Amino acid sequence: MADSSRHPFLQGLSKHRGAPPTAVVIFGASGDLTKRKLIPAVYNLAADNLLPPDFHLIGYGRKEIAHEAFRELAAEAIKEFSRRELSDDVWDRIAERTTYVAGGYDDPEAFKRLAAHLEEIEKKVGRDVQPLFYISTPPSVFAPILEGLGSCGLARKHLDTAHHAKVIIEKPFGRDLESARELNRTIRGVFEEHQVYRIDHYLGKETVQDLLVQRFANAIFEPLWNRNYIDNVQITVAEEVGVGTRGGYYEQSGALRDMIQNHTMQLLALTAMEPPVSLDAEAIRDEKVKLLRAIQPLDVKPGGDVVRAQYGEGMMGGKPVPGYLQEEGIAPDSATETYAGIRLSINNWRWQGVPFYLRSGKRMARRVTEIAVQFKRPPGTLFAGGGFDVAANTLSFQIQPDEGLSMILNGKVPGLETRMQPVKMNFRYSTTFGSNTPEAYERLVLDAMIGDGTLFIRGDEAETSWKLYTPVLEAWHGSRSGMDTYAAGSWGPSNADAMLAAQKHIWRKP
Repeated sequence: MADSSRHPFLQGLSKHRGAPPTAVVIFGASGDLTKRKLIPAVYNLAADNLLPPDFHLIGYGRKEIAHEAFRELAAEAIKEFSRRELSDDVWDRIAERTTYVAGGYDDPEAFKRLAAHLEEIEKKVGRDVQPLFYISTPPSVFAPILEGLGSCGLARKHLDTAHHAKVIIEKPFGRDLESARELNRTIRGVFEEHQVYRIDHYLGKETVQDLLVQRFANAIFEPLWNRNYIDNVQITVAEEVGVGTRGGYYEQSGALRDMIQNHTMQLLALTAMEPPVSLDAEAIRDEKVKLLRAIQPLDVKPGGDVVRAQYGEGMMGGKPVPGYLQEEGIAPDSATETYAGIRLSINNWRWQGVPFYLRSGKRMARRVTEIAVQFKRPPGTLFAGGGFDVAANTLSFQIQPDEGLSMILNGKVPGLETRMQPVKMNFRYSTTFGSNTPEAYERLVLDAMIGDGTLFIRGDEAETSWKLYTPVLEAWHGSRSGMDTYAAGSWGPSNADAMLAAQKHIWRKP
């Protein structure tokens, strides 16, 4: 966290969130997510004095790893990936309570050893310790892990107390509607819904959380946040990278599953939902679900509400790159999309007639995640003639890589003649609050420890989103019909431009 003496806006912010004694158990402890995000998140929470005094970190995985060897791996991960340098004073406080349990994800005896290990920790501490299970594994072993936690009694541990067990589950939450329902049935057979934290790291980003503040803490925005003043909303999740060595994984996923159905829909829900009655987690999630249920079914026919494409050869950073079909591990007749564009219609009083455009793709012009709210142009009266360049006002939330927001206004150009041009007002978190902003996983791990589910996905949210997109996936499955291409380094395919042009809109270039 930035030094409050250097950044006065940070003064007075609470550094104590009241997390109870907690043992975080990471399933998939030797995996990439654990190394890059989870262990650095725990370390930075410790550096900010946000971990409870009786905090324990337990790695669980198939590999046989000694306690000390796991601590060394964790320290190396912090050195390489933490936003802060490794401090021995901070790390030593965590390391002395960092341990490892080896076992299969479907091995009942291994889960009994884990339960015994947690019992031993509680005896040493002398009081109840909240178990927080983080499932950071491939989805194929979600069910065995959940069932293992149920069979050994850990899922119900301290259930009637404030220290009850919790579980964090990484996406994907299924591959379609039926698999999402099956996963939820498995979860609910072991845990109660209030114990479950389905994580989408986008919700932990500062600008995403700032959506609620901008909408509901500023009187200038909420009165205009409706069909009377807003022309369209565009949400872009663009990546510069291709599939690289992950072609085998991506062939089973595609842009719609990988980005649109989860991350992008969460951004949409927070942008368009009705004001919640309070900041209570359930109040906010209730409004998100109501918004998702108001979205109209998608027309999957050519010229309808969905487009898909694959990147072709092109130039990235001044260097030629191959097309998707030439990448390692990709079938020459692959029907997997690397770009998906969606036009959504929301059937409620606030948004009737306002199109929401979503797009996500790989090998695009630059890496950016943005929500752009474009307002209607002013009436053509005072500045209708004379060659005035009257731009539409646009409020954009930049979620990555440089978090902040900007507003496009019309301003007069200095001079004796009356001329105008669009001008941009910018706010950046790094400029105002300092550059060492906590990462998303820090906020989300802490929220799970203290039992705040606001920034997590409820089971009915996941199912409602899959209900919208499963017909699209079924229509696309195994067929290249309607598949377009776009050059690597561009902003996407021509049929995505045509989808907007049909309603006299164009994609914004972030």
